[in-house]
Amino acid sequence: MKKRPVLPLVLSMSLPMVLSMMVTSLYNIIDSYFVAKISEDAMTALSLIFPIQNFINAVTIGFSIGVNAVISYHLGAKQNTKANIIATQGIFLNTIHGIILTLLCILISPLFLNFFTDNQNVIDLGLKYSRIAFSFAVIISLGMTFEKIFQAVGKMKLTMLSMLSGCIANIILDPILIFGIGIFPKMGIEGAALATGIGQTISLIIYIAIYIFKPIHVKVSKKYLYKSKIDKKLYFIGIPVTLNLALPSLLVSSLNVILAAYSQAYVVVLGIYYKLQTFLYLPTNGIVQGIRPLIGYNYGAGEHLRVKNIYRTALYLSILIMLLGTVLCWVIPSELIGLFTTNKETILIGSKALQIISIGFIISSISVISSGALEGLGMGLPSLLISLFRYTIIIVPVAFIFNILFGAIGVWHAFWVAEFFTAIISYFIYKKATSKENLKE
Repeated sequence: MKKRPVLPLVLSMSLPMVLSMMVTSLYNIIDSYFVAKISEDAMTALSLIFPIQNFINAVTIGFSIGVNAVISYHLGAKQNTKANIIATQGIFLNTIHGIILTLLCILISPLFLNFFTDNQNVIDLGLKYSRIAFSFAVIISLGMTFEKIFQAVGKMKLTMLSMLSGCIANIILDPILIFGIGIFPKMGIEGAALATGIGQTISLIIYIAIYIFKPIHVKVSKKYLYKSKIDKKLYFIGIPVTLNLALPSLLVSSLNVILAAYSQAYVVVLGIYYKLQTFLYLPTNGIVQGIRPLIGYNYGAGEHLRVKNIYRTALYLSILIMLLGTVLCWVIPSELIGLFTTNKETILIGSKALQIISIGFIISSISVISSGALEGLGMGLPSLLISLFRYTIIIVPVAFIFNILFGAIGVWHAFWVAEFFTAIISYFIYKKATSKENLKE
């Protein structure tokens, strides 16, 4: 990790994750595609329940990233026993998180849906989906923790295998369980939720099987659970990252309040956009996942100049991905929106939205990579600050003001305005945070 040339190293660590994220993106789109075939009410329900679903992912992934960063640091510092303790504590604590999330999210779902709509059919569909999907929170938390442990030791291909298997199973099961093919009953939106849960379960089973039959050099054992006090760094990094990941939920909920005043079509378009943008931001997240252990390891080993080079390489790769996404949103916007609806009004609104929002894609690379690199360095608070600017401090006020001045189209312009200003702020936050750690040339 500290001797191989940077570009081949970043590619070898990132490409398996980029591929995994691409398949995950494909799953998100296919899942929504089949749900949209049920009805536009079903798609609306999925859009409204997204913030809670994202919150579950934020908590479980955020804490797991804390596990990943601390393990990588200890491995770089040749402190293997401490890495074992962190892995064991991570599994135990994230299981508790999953149990709490299951109970909490199922409990608040009715109140949450009623806040945004009085359409009883949308509410009923949202509750049917959420009760099943949220019941798998413990499975999600365990799967995420194993994923980050494997990534911390550089086992990116094994992580890719597990993630791909779960996503492919999900894609296959979606039409079977939603529409009732062969011996399977027609379950509608509940089938989509169950297919997702089964896919997540398959991923976890593969992680456990690999850990048992092809052990890695980080060990999980109950003896490590009681060997040390809980490392505060897990939460010191994990909580800011969780808040970082949860902020899109707050953003979507805020924008839904504005857009619902116009028509259901605008709420659907926002939901469709967040499905489509996973094709860009999840692969970019794959790059971030690839560089986190590299940055953590090299930082722990004192290779500060190498950390800087890894950051630059990741930034250039992200810009290439975002450039491709921008081109697609300008060339075939109607076709992209048309994957999820046949409503001409929704397609027209969505096409314009994609073209406007995509103006900020390329510049957003600075914010995304800076935030991920800071997490790899164990600097959760500066990373959170970047996301606060990106998802709340700038975009929400701008969206409300632009909505008053320009109508619903002003909400779409708020996206690229927020990306441009956040990119500038991110540059200075990253520069200041890393200069304190002697990461200059």
